[in-house]
Amino acid sequence: MFLALREFKHAKLRFIMIGMILVLISWLVFILSGLGNGLSALSAATFKNMDADYVIFEEGSRHSMLRSVISEDLSKDLKRLEHVNEAAPMGSQTAVVLRENATSEDEKIDVSLLGINPGTFLEPEVIEGEKLVQGNDQEVIVNDVLKNQGIDLGDTLEIEGTDEIIKVVGFVENESFNHLPAIFMTMDAWRKIHFAAPGSDMGVINPVNAIMLQGEDIILEDINQSVEGIETATKQEAINGIPGYTAENGTIMMMLGFLLAISAFVITVFFYVMTLQKTNQFGILKAIGAGNGFLGRAVVSQVFLLAVISIGVGILLTYGTAMILPEGMPFALDPKLVISYAIVLLVVSVLSSLLSVRKITKIDPLQAIGRVE
Repeated sequence: MFLALREFKHAKLRFIMIGMILVLISWLVFILSGLGNGLSALSAATFKNMDADYVIFEEGSRHSMLRSVISEDLSKDLKRLEHVNEAAPMGSQTAVVLRENATSEDEKIDVSLLGINPGTFLEPEVIEGEKLVQGNDQEVIVNDVLKNQGIDLGDTLEIEGTDEIIKVVGFVENESFNHLPAIFMTMDAWRKIHFAAPGSDMGVINPVNAIMLQGEDIILEDINQSVEGIETATKQEAINGIPGYTAENGTIMMMLGFLLAISAFVITVFFYVMTLQKTNQFGILKAIGAGNGFLGRAVVSQVFLLAVISIGVGILLTYGTAMILPEGMPFALDPKLVISYAIVLLVVSVLSSLLSVRKITKIDPLQAIGRVE
């Protein structure tokens, strides 16, 4: 460590330039992770927030709400199964809403209508206003991001293409589905909208898109065999079934993987070149008694300290960037994710220095001393 600090002091400009590259790489990694997390939350926040362990879909729906239509009455059968604590139905539909009697095209808002039974574990916590009440089918609770669209408590909204009028009685936060702000309504109200066309329910009594289960040690095969016409998915499998979710996350992860690989290559090249330039100095140090372990620790210490400082600066810049990003941009920094990527960057940086350490162990002191710079 002593040798590493002395060299930092002696070659400030060289290490500042390398540090700036590490700062930019770490900054970009954290920005991409924030964008990926934001897109993920925008696509599946409602599924991620709900206190459910498994999801029941129609057989053959490939874990997709869009392809699934089953009967709410199956909830009673599912509750009687072993290890199942609770079951609650859910329905979803994309729609366009606008203020009642509005005429401007700018007043139209794309939303996801989510049907639930009031009082179940699927109903999100209301941060302002009132909860849903069974029987009050016109009342809804909405994601608070709709406040940015000028929606307030007590406002009435028309659902485009229908005669239905809904009234906003409460706001919830961080609830979105299929990249759209969520509007929660009673299941009966949702059915009137989703299955308005004759025959669209395919003859299913009390149709819903899925049934969410709570319970531990549930065996999926047992549930599928106990109830006909269904398929059971874990919560994560249901999230992956949301259109675009897997593709978006896969793209972000691929970019992050390439970025980490590039950072490893850049760090390796920089420190390897620096090691070549200092071959004679290392040779002199070895000639006067410095061992390979001492010199190797010096190089690793340099990389470690430089990476820690650079990653720290990158984190500060990322949080500063988050403060000035537009409010509508899907950007969410998860502290656990930031710490995880910081550790990955640090490990990659340290491992990248091992090639330089290997080069040091092969330096012959006699040849290095006689080398002309």
